Amino acid sequence: MARSARTPGKAAPAATPTHALPSYLDPAHLGPWGIYLQQVDRVTPYLGPLARWVETLKRPKRALIVDVPIELDNGTIAHFEGYRVQHNTSRGPGKGGVRFHQDVTLSEVMALSAWMSVKNAAVNVPYGGAKGGVRVDPRTLSRGELERMTRRYTSEIGIIIGPTKDIPAPDVNTNEKVMAWMMDTYSMNEGQTATGVVTGKPIALGGSLGRREATGRGVFTVGTEAAAQIGLKIEGARVAVQGFGNVGGIAARLFAEAGALVVAVQDHTGGIARDKGLDVPRLLEHVAQTGGVAGFKGSDTLKPGEFWGCKCDILIPAALEGQITRDNAGRIKARMVIEGANGPTTPEADDILQDKGVLVVPDVIANAGGVTVSYFEWVQDFSSFFWSEDEINQRLVRIMKEAFTGIWQVAQEHKVSLRTATFIVACRRILLARDLRGLYP
Repeated sequence: MARSARTPGKAAPAATPTHALPSYLDPAHLGPWGIYLQQVDRVTPYLGPLARWVETLKRPKRALIVDVPIELDNGTIAHFEGYRVQHNTSRGPGKGGVRFHQDVTLSEVMALSAWMSVKNAAVNVPYGGAKGGVRVDPRTLSRGELERMTRRYTSEIGIIIGPTKDIPAPDVNTNEKVMAWMMDTYSMNEGQTATGVVTGKPIALGGSLGRREATGRGVFTVGTEAAAQIGLKIEGARVAVQGFGNVGGIAARLFAEAGALVVAVQDHTGGIARDKGLDVPRLLEHVAQTGGVAGFKGSDTLKPGEFWGCKCDILIPAALEGQITRDNAGRIKARMVIEGANGPTTPEADDILQDKGVLVVPDVIANAGGVTVSYFEWVQDFSSFFWSEDEINQRLVRIMKEAFTGIWQVAQEHKVSLRTATFIVACRRILLARDLRGLYP
């Protein structure tokens, strides 16, 4: 893989903003949004005449902060802070998940919405980028409290979402049941059933076959394509996975079925390893029963920090953002990192991995399988005609392979990393749409 040029030779003139960025958009402020801004700066010299529009990428189109009050089971009133950010809608309605997590911030949701813009454009589905979240630890809520919070949050953001405006989906700590509550709440407020307002719904409510496994399947599909480019055989390859939910768990299962050895897994309960390979189907059952990988029989327990230095060929971070940093990137022994999570690698860590010759397959292409099948679900809801799971998987694999091939070619042409190449492809598509549409009024 060609190494990234951090300072390209001939740079297009940078756009000059008409006024300073608001403080919450300033890259000097630490946080995920600052990481995204650094990524945009790295790709700007490759945008040519479209660089005149680059400030469009640095400013969310719309950011909504809402108060989410609910009555708890004990009769007291609790307030939670919720967000919905629409980063860009030049190519279509906003699209992106909703997460319930105690560490959700505006900076995080803004960055995630921007990465959704890039991701959707990278696989060329007709969406813009959006993201939502509520700052809450859902484990502290009863089922009734969780439902009331979800419905109140949906009502509060209902003024900007809709099947043709912005379509939420599951993310961290949300699932198809949460999507069912969101769809029902929006539909009741609209006075008509609107199945297309969210994706990732239960099959019985217009959900798509294959959606639950789509992100993990996309990680596997793109990972195998990337491995072929660097001569890494999947059969016998040693794989380490951080996060063992719908993304990491499914990706691990597919790699194991292809003959790879899953030698280490880490999640919020701890880390485990087995040099000869873990029994992935049994581990998935263990996680379903206990809620985490800790205590899995037949495995060795990893000490804190040991996971990042384990001997492996493929490392899959599939948990939260900011996991691979300058503090642990130097210990990574993998030949390839496939980002199942959103934003798991900081720019400083990216540079360290690049200097070590590690191929990083970025999140904005690696985990785009979920939004691709979400697009299929949205289309099926509009047409009221549903495809078989085989058709879904075949369409997903074809789109992911075609997208990766195009991005690989751009990386070779410009001698840049896959992340920069993905941003080149995606940002050109976003800004071309902006340029063709012009400004109104």
